[in-house]
Amino acid sequence: MFKTMEKVEAHCDIPCKIYDPAIAQVAALSVVRLIDLLHEIDPSDSTLKSEAHKSRLVIEKETQAKIVKNEVTIIWGDYFKAPQIEAYPNIHNLVHDIMMTASKCKQDVKRENAEELVAKINEFATIFWKTKGIDTEIIKAPYPPELNVVRPKLESV
Repeated sequence: MFKTMEKVEAHCDIPCKIYDPAIAQVAALSVVRLIDLLHEIDPSDSTLKSEAHKSRLVIEKETQAKIVKNEVTIIWGDYFKAPQIEAYPNIHNLVHDIMMTASKCKQDVKRENAEELVAKINEFATIFWKTKGIDTEIIKAPYPPELNVVRPKLESV
């Protein structure tokens, strides 16, 4: 049987200090890619197979936008404390903008909304790494949609 416990406490959704906006970045890039794939479908093709394909792409686009929102919310809510917020007081507005932009991506298939989401996630990533004293660089993602992403400059071991 189970042992009863008097009190259990936890304060993080993930292990402490294991935060990284990379998951949100990949999800945001995926939203762009999925929108691109939706636009590549022949609109005159109304076969069941084509409709099923469109449905799968839309569902996955929705899922990836939710991942963006979830990942950013966890980092913002669990990691950003008074010192980080004082250093970057616009973080609350940026997170709100990310949430609104991710919602736009769920509601529509406009590539510009998805590109804006990637840009906002990159801004979030830059701030996140700055709070840790880590420099960043911008690179082109090595996979479609080949947009720029911010990543930490890591030392070679």
